[in-house]
Amino acid sequence: MSAAAATDAAPAPKKGNKKLIIIIAAVLLLVLGGGAAAFFMLKKPHAEAEEGEEAAAPAPKAEKKVQHSLDPKNAPTFVPLDPFTVNLADRDAERYAQIGITLEVDDPKLPDALKAYMPAIRNNILLLLAQKTAAQLLDREGKEKLAEQIRREASRALGYEIDEEDDEAADEDKPKKKKKKRAQQVLPISAVHFSNFIIQ
Repeated sequence: MSAAAATDAAPAPKKGNKKLIIIIAAVLLLVLGGGAAAFFMLKKPHAEAEEGEEAAAPAPKAEKKVQHSLDPKNAPTFVPLDPFTVNLADRDAERYAQIGITLEVDDPKLPDALKAYMPAIRNNILLLLAQKTAAQLLDREGKEKLAEQIRREASRALGYEIDEEDDEAADEDKPKKKKKKRAQQVLPISAVHFSNFIIQ
């Protein structure tokens, strides 16, 4: 009888161990789930505050952008260019940039003209990129300025006359002159988008 009692006592601790493992796993899952929920809840207000600051800062530039309707008949046309890989103008180190560019045009017939002028467009963009340093391209403002310069250089390759912009360096050296405000030029390329932007 004592052998039978010993065999009955042995399975009881196994059931207790299984229950203990299940309880620990359930508690662990609840703790991890609660931690993940708290992380996302605390992160969300911080991200919204940053978006609010970003939205408040570039408000004057938002007026310049052309608003497109979501009508598929009037949708803009996008022309992706082959990626550009170019050495940058950094003097202290060998740095290069690999940049994917997509041009946005409003005229659906313009992509054919762009293909005909593609060697000149790529040349102008490569020359522009080779003049830049990594420091000029790392921040958002530098990328936005580059996008506008690419827009102007690509339009110049298509035969449009572009008013020359004064370089910031020239502005610092020379006294500022008052310029007459001119109407913003209408260029065939309405925007430049970056599909990738790698600087090494």
